[in-house]
Amino acid sequence: MKKAQSDTLGFYPQKDIVYNKLLPYADRLDDESNEILGKIKGNLARAVQLREIWPGVLFWTRKLSTYMRLYGRKFSKEDHVLFIKLLYELVTIPKLEISMMQGLARLLINLLKKRELLSREDLELSWRPLYELHDRILFSKTEHLGLNWFPNSPRPRSSSKLIMIKLVQRCSVENVLKTLVKSCRPYFSESATQEMLDEWRPLLCPFDVTMQRAISYFELFLPTTLPPELHHKGFKLWFDELISLWVSVQNLPSWEVHLVNLFARLSNDNIGYIDWDPYIPKIFTRVLRSLNLPVGTSQMMVPRYITNAYDISHVVLWVSSLLGGPSKQAQAQLSGLFNSIASFFHPSNHGRWLMKLMKLLQRLPASVVRRLHRERYKKPTWLTPIPDSHKLTEEDITDFVESMMQPVLLAMFSKTGSLDAAQALQNLALMRPELVIPPVLEKTYPALETLTEPHQLTATLSCMIGVARSLVSGGQRFPEGPTHMLPLLMRALPGVDPNDFSKCMITFQFIATFVTLVPLVDCSSALHERTDLTEVEREMCSASAEFEDFVLQFMDRCFALIDSSTLEQTREETETEKMTHLESLVELGLSSTFSTILTQCSLDIFKVALEKVFNFATTNIFETRVSGRMVADMCRAASKCHPAESLKMFVPHCCNAINQIAVNEEVLNEEELDKELLWNLQLLSEVTRVDGDKILPYRSNLVQILQLTLRLKCKQGYTLACNLLHHILRSSALIYPTEYCSVPGGFHQPISDYLPIKDWGRPGDLWNLDIRWHVPSVEETSMAFYLLDLILQPELKRLQRFAQGEQEMSRDDVLQSLTIVQHCLLGAGGLMPPLKGEPIPELVRSMVNLDETLLYTGMQYDESRENYRDAICNVMRQLLHYILEHSEDDTKSLFSIIKIISDLLHFKGSHKHEFDSRWKSFNLVKKSMENRLHGRKQHIRALLIDRVMLQHELRKLTVEGCQYRSIHQELMRDLLRLSTSTYSQVRSRAQNVLFSALGTYNFCCRDLIPHVLEFLNPDNSSVTQQQFKGALYCLLGNHSGVCLANLHDWECIALTWPAVVRSGLSSAMSLEKPSIVRLFDDLADKIHRQYETIGIDFAIPADCCAVAKQLMITSNPMPEEPVPLEEELAEGLRRQEVKNAESVAKYKQLIGDLLDCINNRNMPWKYEHIAIGFLSLLLRDDHQLPPPAVTFFVKSLNHDSLYVRKVAISALAGIMKQIKRPHKKVTVSPSELCGGKQLSDMVAGDRTDNKWLQYNSSSLPRTQQDWDDCVFVEKTHWGYYCWPRKLTIYAPLEEQPKQNLTREEMTEREQIIFDHFSDPVFINQFIEFLSLEDRKGKDKFSPRRFCLFKGLFRNFSDAFLPLLKPHMERLVADSHESKQRCVAEIISGLIRGCKHWSYSKVDTLWELLCPLLRTALSNITIETYADWGTCIATACESRDPRKLHWLFEMLMESPVNGEGGSFVDACRLYVLQGGLAQQEWRVPELLHRLLQYLEPKLTQVYKNVRERIGSVLTYIFMIDVNLPYTQPTTSPRISDFTERILVQLKPLTEGDEEIQNHVIEENEVGEQDERTQAIKLLKTVLKWLIASAGRSFSTAVSEQLRLLPLLFKIAPVENDDSYDELKRDAKTCLSLMSQGLLYSEQIPMVLRVLQEIAGSSSWHARYTVLTYLQIMVFYNLFSFMSDQKAVNDVRALVIRLLEDEQLEVREMAATTLSGFLQCNFLSMDAPMQAHFEALCKTCLPKKRKRELGSMVDTIPSADLVRRHAGVLGLSACILSSPYDVPTWMPQLLMDLSAHLNDTQPIEMTVKKTLSNFRRTHHDNWQQHKQQFTDDQLLVLTDLLVSPCYYA
Repeated sequence: MKKAQSDTLGFYPQKDIVYNKLLPYADRLDDESNEILGKIKGNLARAVQLREIWPGVLFWTRKLSTYMRLYGRKFSKEDHVLFIKLLYELVTIPKLEISMMQGLARLLINLLKKRELLSREDLELSWRPLYELHDRILFSKTEHLGLNWFPNSPRPRSSSKLIMIKLVQRCSVENVLKTLVKSCRPYFSESATQEMLDEWRPLLCPFDVTMQRAISYFELFLPTTLPPELHHKGFKLWFDELISLWVSVQNLPSWEVHLVNLFARLSNDNIGYIDWDPYIPKIFTRVLRSLNLPVGTSQMMVPRYITNAYDISHVVLWVSSLLGGPSKQAQAQLSGLFNSIASFFHPSNHGRWLMKLMKLLQRLPASVVRRLHRERYKKPTWLTPIPDSHKLTEEDITDFVESMMQPVLLAMFSKTGSLDAAQALQNLALMRPELVIPPVLEKTYPALETLTEPHQLTATLSCMIGVARSLVSGGQRFPEGPTHMLPLLMRALPGVDPNDFSKCMITFQFIATFVTLVPLVDCSSALHERTDLTEVEREMCSASAEFEDFVLQFMDRCFALIDSSTLEQTREETETEKMTHLESLVELGLSSTFSTILTQCSLDIFKVALEKVFNFATTNIFETRVSGRMVADMCRAASKCHPAESLKMFVPHCCNAINQIAVNEEVLNEEELDKELLWNLQLLSEVTRVDGDKILPYRSNLVQILQLTLRLKCKQGYTLACNLLHHILRSSALIYPTEYCSVPGGFHQPISDYLPIKDWGRPGDLWNLDIRWHVPSVEETSMAFYLLDLILQPELKRLQRFAQGEQEMSRDDVLQSLTIVQHCLLGAGGLMPPLKGEPIPELVRSMVNLDETLLYTGMQYDESRENYRDAICNVMRQLLHYILEHSEDDTKSLFSIIKIISDLLHFKGSHKHEFDSRWKSFNLVKKSMENRLHGRKQHIRALLIDRVMLQHELRKLTVEGCQYRSIHQELMRDLLRLSTSTYSQVRSRAQNVLFSALGTYNFCCRDLIPHVLEFLNPDNSSVTQQQFKGALYCLLGNHSGVCLANLHDWECIALTWPAVVRSGLSSAMSLEKPSIVRLFDDLADKIHRQYETIGIDFAIPADCCAVAKQLMITSNPMPEEPVPLEEELAEGLRRQEVKNAESVAKYKQLIGDLLDCINNRNMPWKYEHIAIGFLSLLLRDDHQLPPPAVTFFVKSLNHDSLYVRKVAISALAGIMKQIKRPHKKVTVSPSELCGGKQLSDMVAGDRTDNKWLQYNSSSLPRTQQDWDDCVFVEKTHWGYYCWPRKLTIYAPLEEQPKQNLTREEMTEREQIIFDHFSDPVFINQFIEFLSLEDRKGKDKFSPRRFCLFKGLFRNFSDAFLPLLKPHMERLVADSHESKQRCVAEIISGLIRGCKHWSYSKVDTLWELLCPLLRTALSNITIETYADWGTCIATACESRDPRKLHWLFEMLMESPVNGEGGSFVDACRLYVLQGGLAQQEWRVPELLHRLLQYLEPKLTQVYKNVRERIGSVLTYIFMIDVNLPYTQPTTSPRISDFTERILVQLKPLTEGDEEIQNHVIEENEVGEQDERTQAIKLLKTVLKWLIASAGRSFSTAVSEQLRLLPLLFKIAPVENDDSYDELKRDAKTCLSLMSQGLLYSEQIPMVLRVLQEIAGSSSWHARYTVLTYLQIMVFYNLFSFMSDQKAVNDVRALVIRLLEDEQLEVREMAATTLSGFLQCNFLSMDAPMQAHFEALCKTCLPKKRKRELGSMVDTIPSADLVRRHAGVLGLSACILSSPYDVPTWMPQLLMDLSAHLNDTQPIEMTVKKTLSNFRRTHHDNWQQHKQQFTDDQLLVLTDLLVSPCYYA
């Protein structure tokens, strides 16, 4: 096959689409594809060399992607590599416009998609250009200033519904980039890993946002597919470092997710090369934690656990690649995981976690199947194969399937629907049908019997559909599978039920699925004829005798369904006459299932069925709307399968019936036709949808009927006749397959030669599909043209005479004629050649050929016959103009004409929307029945044929890049006229056709835009309001198509934007009409949403040209285009420069036009706003805004309108960035800065070589000299983890641009700003506006205003300070919220803007600022403290702390001094914390000072101060992390702090009495006692513990353990919110601690503390130990389970507490035990059972003895406690399996029942247990009953049935 192809093509194709070889015209395709490929290579290469990125390169790259859609990767390997290299160069051009980049990137991704086609030897790509591209777009420095509009960056004006759309699109750029990197990753060079590590390691500072960035870069870029001999240059360089980082992180920071994704990919790409065993318990523990399952009684969730949970698809990948291998450890843990979470899958449980669990369930089997496929069936490629030692063995697979079965069977009936379970079962059944299918069958049979539980039926059927193929094909593993098929089909029949829609649909799907797989042939005769059959085959043969019965019963069911859904029955006549949505779905289900059944029938069964359906159809008369359609569909199905037999019965019958009724003439003119006539006509129109050659014999009858019925008066009648015409024409004019049997050639051989049961479930063979195509014969085409001449010709003549005014026609007549024309066009569209016309010249200038590519679709147009497409087109245009002139209100005819125009333009035999829905349904069916394990396209034959047909349709519908001809231009002008006509419905239909046409023809938008804008022109006074609105809609476009107002092209925008604004002056515009106002809003909104910065620089670098040159000279196919000559190249370069210059000119012109519009006095304010919005989009980072626009924006800062002021503030911040003078940077080597004390090995944290960076009050730059000598490093992350090779810092002051320029030295733009801001009046007004309230109570610190002030002070240094100073002093003193916020914005801008000021200026600045800030902080209020916090945090961000020492010293003065009350203290701390948190690890000295200052104040009385201190402490200790390779920090450490605290808490830990909250009285003076102080201290410590749970990376477990006993003492037991703060906090604290992740070495420590507390005297503490234990064990399940001693300790602890003297503790211990048993942490073994049984037998003391004692003997005796403990133990075992009955359970129930009459509390426990047992086992009692013996059942029934009270 390959060889033959390479001869015709001249090369071995990389991977072409095989379906093309099965088309009826396949032999012509090789030449066609070679010709197209040659053109693409030549023109694309020319376009690049001639530097013509638009239109040339974009036009031809689009052609290339279309080529790949049609032929796959049908080019040689060298071409493939060159295409990739060329596109890689293009995508990474730095100045490339983003939208172009996206299109090219998508194509590049497509070229790289199948990585097995190109190995690392064939292709190497460098990673750095991609990284720079990624960085430039996703971390753009200018986007937030509005200088760069990426697709969907957040925009100023947008409503909430658009935000969602934006998210989707925003992701699109991000996703395209990520996918691009993913596709290029395998081809990065071998040195890439080391280069990446050098580049990004310095960013790894865990307190900084750069950590997230670095880790996400690692995740995205690090290559993991290097061959084993290069592993030392690949993952071995980073694996230990990153995995130890991951293991040591405990609190799920957001970057942990990226690490997990990276490990998942690594482990999947390198199965067998990494030893994961030491990490497996940790991996599974974290996976279990990230499912966020609720455990224990009252549990707080840490919010970040939910937001940062792992991505399930990566978890699944990781787990599936850990399976197998020698140790088998992963499978053991996986079984443990599913055992522990199985009960969460039970349908009675529901919560937000359920979606995740279902996803896990659905994805995991799919992932394992993918891995098995890769190991066993996939062709070997250049990627590293999995070593044999680590491949999955048969035993591995069995273990895996067994571990999954329990949860999957539970999930079948889940609340989220059974789809996930069905997909899981489908994949599991591929691996082990014998384990999977029987339990599903066990659930399915009873479900088919019950009538009361429809949900159960739909769930089991959808699961059966998933496993259908594995069931029917049997195979060695499950040979008895096929014997279930008939019983299932027969029992499913009652599901065809008119009263239950969903049941009906799933039954149809079920029957259709099974029947597609099995030939319905009666093979029972083979039992006597053949002797070589196996037992199972004999059984199948004898069963197959029932097929006929099945088919007939199915038909009876369908007839019943049809009878119950006739129109009369389901609704009154008055209502709608169409089918409802549900009915049309049932119709679809019914017809497709019936046609599948008939396709798969043997001829004998078919004949019986045909007879039956014929009788049903001809003995009744149906209404034609609902039931008639269903019956006609069934008849159509029959005639499609065997046309000759069926037509012989139907056609003569229908023709006779119609002729008999139509004998009398007056019938033809009746408005309401005879029902029988209509029904026969409908039946006839459906049965004729068969192969054209089978209709030929009945030609004369059909033509006679058509002539009779097409002129019927009744609309319903002639519409049916038109359908008949359409179907006859269509079936003789198109190419299509004629049969879809599951075996080629059907089932008609005698049984002795061919045994159909061998073909059950057999896939189609792609190489011998043997498709029977219908290709129109000469006779058929001549019949079609005969019909057209006979019927279409006269109609066109009549319409033409009417249009010329020579003949009168009523509206109904016109409509009838149009309907006939339309149906002729629909039927014979494939025979008519496309419209002719001259191409329109000079729409765009290009040096490259931009021709359309014509594809052959099996039609040779007959040029000798009349071209009816042109004829229809002429008549329609005349008629259209006539109607628009004379009777514009005849909308029905206009609708029809619009439809015809649409088909004239696009229709070649099939419609796009039909194709799309078929493609969708093809994919759904394929998914539900595919075999992912074997792969290799083993689909069912019918599906493969369908796919080939879709390929044919795709070729027919491919219309990209059509030439725009004069005829198209005329039709589009007509459409535009209709789009601006009087009636809104006509307008909207015409607009939709217009939009789809705009997307089809090249560059036609440029031709149309001026015509649309003419309607908006204010000088054009004849425009009506309807035309005005229509034109606006034309600009707006629809959601999917082109938006004319926003084409990415300067020429178009320069026309449309000013026109939209100017239309505000048009006479047709009225702002009174809400619809017009809304239109303008939508238009402005859409432009804002879709606008992306349009490129100004269209240069193509020389590297691209070099690659393009190579592409031109590779042969096979050799490009025909000549290599460009020198002068052409020079011309190309010249044109490129001209284009760039033109772009700049257009850009300036557009801004000028918009400013003119704004300055027009008559312009309504709305349009002024729209224009200003447009202007704000035009800021760019590569071209400064023209001075007039700068003036406008500066003036607008004081505009009356709030909207304009906001836009101006944003714009000005951008302008400041544009005119900023660049500051010089120099690179230094970090080792010199620290005096050569560079450490060699990897150590992070506080080291000697980064100490000089840290804040040190003894060496602060307090003089000019020190300031100049100090090396400032602004970014916080430099130097924490390791130093970069080269560090860039700013050059000294004298090399920087001059500060304080005089006005003469400034540029024009700077002068404009300088003049305005030096004007006191302007500043007064400006500050006045800024300090107004915007939305009361909603205002926040505005980053935009901050950027504006930062820019002002950065560009003009302190020029405006004297003017602003009085304002700042005034505002600071005013306590109003808006005034305070305004001054906070100015101050933060000032501090950040003075980055490059000289020392003297900075010093003066702080002399001004410090008093201001002191005032501000003393005036702080509840409304403003957040703003001040933001202000200081913003000011300190990315600044060297030594530069800000004034600020820090001032803030540190005395934050908590009690002046101004507790609130001011809390606020000061908040502000200080904001500043310090930004500085992270660089201010250890300040942190120490702060801690020292705060420690004595920890006993604060006020709650708000306590909470704030708690939060501050978190930040103080944040730096004390337990990460690998990290030095102990010099910042404060938790351990020292804890020591000091414990000393102060002594009074509480020693005493035994109850700890009460201390409430302070106002007048208390003097020192309180130690105990009170300790309680107050404890409250603050609790706040700190709670705050740090969600913020720090690692938990200080050992320190927290020392506080545990104290917390256990305080925490209350009941869930009661009336407790005081202290107790509530203690409880929260315990809940959070118990969820913490423990290292394996911490487990024994925790258990020791818990054992100690369990011996405490307070039962509250003992009780709480149990709740703590439950959560802790579950959240660290596998870490515990991998440590046998820990398991034993936990078990001993629980069993000890079962015998506690306090009843509540005993009960809680039982609950805990049952939980541990349920999640398989402990197992129910013989010794434990024996222990409980022994305890149960403890004898109780006699009653009499007790009475002799005193009456107050309430403490239970030790014996009673022990006996109760035994009973509780048994009850825990019973409750631990709520959904099934293990073997030990019946005996335990018997043991328990013996204690039913013991004393309380035992009796109570027994009763509770029994009632719970009954509740949870009630649903499936029928199955569970089987586990008990008869005697046991008797006892049980006695116990469970409540005694009768009336006996």
